[in-house]
Amino acid sequence: MSNRLSAKDLISIGEMARRTGLSVSAIRFYEEKGLVEPIRTGGNQRRFLRSDIRRLSFILIAQQLGLALGEIESEMRKLPSGRTPNARDWQKISRSIRGGIEDKISQLERTRDRLDGCIGCGCLSLTHCQLYNKDDALGEEGSGPRKVLV
Repeated sequence: MSNRLSAKDLISIGEMARRTGLSVSAIRFYEEKGLVEPIRTGGNQRRFLRSDIRRLSFILIAQQLGLALGEIESEMRKLPSGRTPNARDWQKISRSIRGGIEDKISQLERTRDRLDGCIGCGCLSLTHCQLYNKDDALGEEGSGPRKVLV
């Protein structure tokens, strides 16, 4: 344990699970991915920095926003290792993911608006819909809801 850290600066994996709502196995998974790095005690027990609660909370939020694990890993690599990230560190990540979030919001709004239109026409079928897919022309371009999500 570092000379600058005291026992009160560290928490067990069980406490981390309780504080974040994650299972111990999920925390170990994120550890394997390198998203959190525990400190090992003399008895080889995992101890986490209290600030790791924020790291894991960010992962949970990012997943709920629809970021893929690879995107989250990429952003988390930008955080400093071995020290508590400060406001400037988190702001860099926020700016980095903001554009993607804005794009997703736009896509969700377009989808909502087009889905309302599709449901409003009454046919409920993009395969046979005369409003959005006259003569099933979109079927030649591939499968899936081609107009609703565009």
